[in-house]
Amino acid sequence: MGQGGDEVTVADFIADQRTSHQVPHAVSCRALEVSQSWLYKWLRRPPTARDERRAELVAAVREVFDRSGGTYGSPRVHAELRERGWRVSKNTIAKLMAELGLAGRVKRRRRSLTRQGKRPVAPDLVQRDFTAQVPDVRWCGDMTEITTGEGKLYLATVIDLFSRRLLGYAMGTRHDAELVVAALRMAATTRGGTVADVVFHSDRGSEPGFNES
Repeated sequence: MGQGGDEVTVADFIADQRTSHQVPHAVSCRALEVSQSWLYKWLRRPPTARDERRAELVAAVREVFDRSGGTYGSPRVHAELRERGWRVSKNTIAKLMAELGLAGRVKRRRRSLTRQGKRPVAPDLVQRDFTAQVPDVRWCGDMTEITTGEGKLYLATVIDLFSRRLLGYAMGTRHDAELVVAALRMAATTRGGTVADVVFHSDRGSEPGFNES
């Protein structure tokens, strides 16, 4: 993600990572390929009407997610916000929750994203136990299909099963291993690059050429 994207969203995401998860600005800037000088310029500028609306939306999303006990995914959060009068798309809520590191504990996977029988699957090293006693022992990856007005997008995410914190994500137009690798690289950068002992669990090798635990 470079400086040509949604600058407000990128700056807010970096700021939130430091406030909520103590990720240094320098680490997030390297992962997202933006300069720290650019970030500080945005953080010092006066808030715009768009900034204020986004802040209100962030607060509303967090409130709905927290009230659900951390179980609501983006479709449920979006539905509740619509009932409250918010005019916002499902894709916006999905993207915002990914940026904020909010992932529902129970996820429904699209069957079409998992291709069974194409090749041998990797052993299940976590034995279907999606918990961890300490950070950076077990990570879990997921791929979500998002339908937009211009076609389908795929969002790859990596979370730590200890804290359910989002460590890395990547979005693209192709459902492939490169997207997962990009999300993993961001997660490794977030953790300072020391991830040798982490077990990464994916959805049984649904991405072509990628088959982890």
